[in-house]
Amino acid sequence: MIPRYARPEMVAIWSPETKFRIWYEIEAHACDAQADLGVIPRENADAVWKAKDVEFDVARIDEIEAVTKHDVIAFLTHLAEHVGSDEARFVHQGMTSSDVLDTTLNVQLVRAADILLADMDRVLAALKKRAYEHKDTVRIGRSHGIHAEPTTMGLTFARFYAEMARGKARLERARDEVATGAISGAVGTFANIDPAVEDHVCSKMGLRPEPISTQVIPRDRHAMFFATLGVIASSIENVAIEIRHMQRTEVLEAEEFFSPGQKGSSAMPHKRNPVLTENLTGLARLVRMAVIPAMENVALWHERDISHSSVERGIAPDATITLDFALNRLAGVIDKLVVYPETMLANMNKFKGLVMSQRVLLALTQAGVSREDAYRLVQRNAMKVWEQGKDFKEELLADAEVTAALTPEQIEEKFDLGYHTKHVDTIFARVFENDPL
Repeated sequence: MIPRYARPEMVAIWSPETKFRIWYEIEAHACDAQADLGVIPRENADAVWKAKDVEFDVARIDEIEAVTKHDVIAFLTHLAEHVGSDEARFVHQGMTSSDVLDTTLNVQLVRAADILLADMDRVLAALKKRAYEHKDTVRIGRSHGIHAEPTTMGLTFARFYAEMARGKARLERARDEVATGAISGAVGTFANIDPAVEDHVCSKMGLRPEPISTQVIPRDRHAMFFATLGVIASSIENVAIEIRHMQRTEVLEAEEFFSPGQKGSSAMPHKRNPVLTENLTGLARLVRMAVIPAMENVALWHERDISHSSVERGIAPDATITLDFALNRLAGVIDKLVVYPETMLANMNKFKGLVMSQRVLLALTQAGVSREDAYRLVQRNAMKVWEQGKDFKEELLADAEVTAALTPEQIEEKFDLGYHTKHVDTIFARVFENDPL
């Protein structure tokens, strides 16, 4: 991923240095297990640990691979240069390349998931804070982009909180699902290596043994992982789209924080654009790009092929690095979002009481008017507000058919905003009652 959208901690997980360090640890722990079983001499296993403080030379490994055309063999050759050829002769005993590659990938994905889970906690904390801050800040709800009925800004934040909480729960499950390792040898039969070696290595690397591998760990696990990242990215975009709408000039119910010295346009000095949430929309697309290739990686030939390998070398770092950056950017946007309650109220009242139409409709039906007639009466007056800028309540009070069913006091009562916010506390209790934060 380009540095512009990358944070150092996540980038480090996917560096060649980290990868080779994990390869080394897998090989060294496997040697220990082999020695415990009496398969290789203990002194040879101990000798491998002489390289525990070595910083493996990436350039040297690349140089060897240019000849061998095999990355794991290149690494093993370089390891022997540090340990000694005779001492290292039992390294990789009974193992195949995928034992190292697949187990390493899953270690990296687990570590990446841990960072992403911490990122999501930051997003959740920001959403919860803003939800309670604006629990009773009334704004218009919209359906199809059109004014519907009143809601609150706090409910908007709470809705996004609940969605992100579901995303976190999915990521926890995806992390658990991908946290397996395999040291099962060629075609996964353990013919040349004892299953106890796999148990030992997985325990040391923070994984569970894969119940049954072929020569690779099943890729449905990885498909689940990347699909989960894609869903979280879509939730990021869901929040971003709402903020982008609110920042439109003709809406302006909220906007991204605009810092001193910030410029919005090279041509128009007046501009304050929602650049961060537009960026988040684009980053979400990048993360979702990994989903279909991960799904297609599930179908491999027989016990092993490498059609998945080139895909994962790209999507694993790119998707996790991008999502890490996006989650942190989103948390910052939410935390600093500037909210304009007065504009929210003004927007809601733009069509002079029109958003109370359902209450009047229901009141008429409860007063004995058929639903068809009640709908006709309410819509007739509502259209005057749309088309002529009339005041909805005044039109209702002047409509003889309406006042024949409802008293002026009953009509007046239907314009009480508190009616629409009376269950906000109930909804908040549902959302936050099991809040892990």
